[in-house]
Amino acid sequence: MIIGLISDSHDHIGHLHKASAVFREWQAELLVHAGDMISPGAMRLFPEKNLAAVFGNNDGERHGLLQLFHARGWRLQGDFLELTLDGKRMAVYHGTIAAMREALIDSGRYDYVVSGHTHQPERRVIGTTLALNPGTAHGFGGVATVMLLDTHDDSVEIIDLGR
Repeated sequence: MIIGLISDSHDHIGHLHKASAVFREWQAELLVHAGDMISPGAMRLFPEKNLAAVFGNNDGERHGLLQLFHARGWRLQGDFLELTLDGKRMAVYHGTIAAMREALIDSGRYDYVVSGHTHQPERRVIGTTLALNPGTAHGFGGVATVMLLDTHDDSVEIIDLGR
């Protein structure tokens, strides 16, 4: 299964359009947003039918985001989300508290721990857990990135969306 990973989009409309095109091109079956979406208006740009997300520390319009996700049949699970994909367990947490993120990784309970917050792409293996951070889809004057995960072989692609 190909999963599109995105975080810290912070309402950057141009990069959200690019990310959505990348996910369609790679035929991602699921899109996972690790928080800091910011507003429902920007998230309306995603035509994807299968989207799951958690809140980040900058998601101020939580009620509006919850309404949008409910209306679209998407899953918004608050601050923490557990998924089972192809028999593998995934934890999604924005990463606001680094010690909590590291505890999820070190627990050995998950095959994948997806986080954001740092705006830095990351792929590291700790024990049997693959810790992933797609970076920032906003870019903040630097390179904007998203990530693709293939659960069949645990391969990861970091995709540059530009500046």
